[in-house]
Amino acid sequence: MADSAVSAWTEDRLSQLTQLWADGLSITQIGNELGVSRNAVVGKVHRMGLPKRQSPIVRSDKPVEPKKRKVSPLAAQEWDRNKCSWPIGDPKSPDFKFCGDGVSPGRPYCSTHCAVAYTNMRDTKAA
Repeated sequence: MADSAVSAWTEDRLSQLTQLWADGLSITQIGNELGVSRNAVVGKVHRMGLPKRQSPIVRSDKPVEPKKRKVSPLAAQEWDRNKCSWPIGDPKSPDFKFCGDGVSPGRPYCSTHCAVAYTNMRDTKAA
């Protein structure tokens, strides 16, 4: 392979890079100034061994408080394991509710909604 590729890093550009780095310009700003990509600047700075700089992202020692979720009307509603939890209506609607009838043993739904929710192979073959 021939050495016909011309390097973008001339002695003048290297000294300019060193000066811009010392002036504290961001990597993107240096790239724009020199007409090279941001990644080219990062690589050259690393290879030249220029001093590392503090990240612009400031970390705080203060623990981050988790954001509190809005309580939806569904979460505030009383829920009981003995009530059918079959949803009725659009969850985004204020009229949304659950069936609330007594549940079938071991199931989350009443007998009517269990018939809709649970099917077996015998039921599908008969149809």
